[in-house]
Amino acid sequence: MSNPPPLFTLDTYQIEESIGYLLARSRAMLVKSSDESLMPYGITHAQGAIILMLSTGKYSTAADLARETYTDAASTKRMVDRLVARNLIKREPCAQDRRLMKLHLTADGVELSKLVPQAFCSVLNKHFSEFSAEEIGFLKSMLRRLLASNSPPEKTH
Repeated sequence: MSNPPPLFTLDTYQIEESIGYLLARSRAMLVKSSDESLMPYGITHAQGAIILMLSTGKYSTAADLARETYTDAASTKRMVDRLVARNLIKREPCAQDRRLMKLHLTADGVELSKLVPQAFCSVLNKHFSEFSAEEIGFLKSMLRRLLASNSPPEKTH
């Protein structure tokens, strides 16, 4: 059984048509628009994402946030430091491992976590206004598939 030919080849590659380029430009556009939308709250898109992630309860450490957002630990720490300074999140030592710092939203952080989704939704509604609900579902399905097919296998205990 032979392997299928590669989908991407050097003889047809053009940066403007590259999936990576198109994804990066699209993301940059959405982030810039989100930054503008969140300006009244004094936070950036990345800070808003951290606040939302902490509000879900699925993430509780800077390492969790860095891993999930593909951001280096130093950048994540700086962002956490800024949010701590703004009294939006707080660090608390983990009861089981005092070396580990757990992150929690403060009361102000919880209130802000209720406002951020509206800002994000308005950005998405603006930029995807020419897409149908079916097209959005298909795009999300393809992106989830891309992520799933390239994520490391789950660790079993």
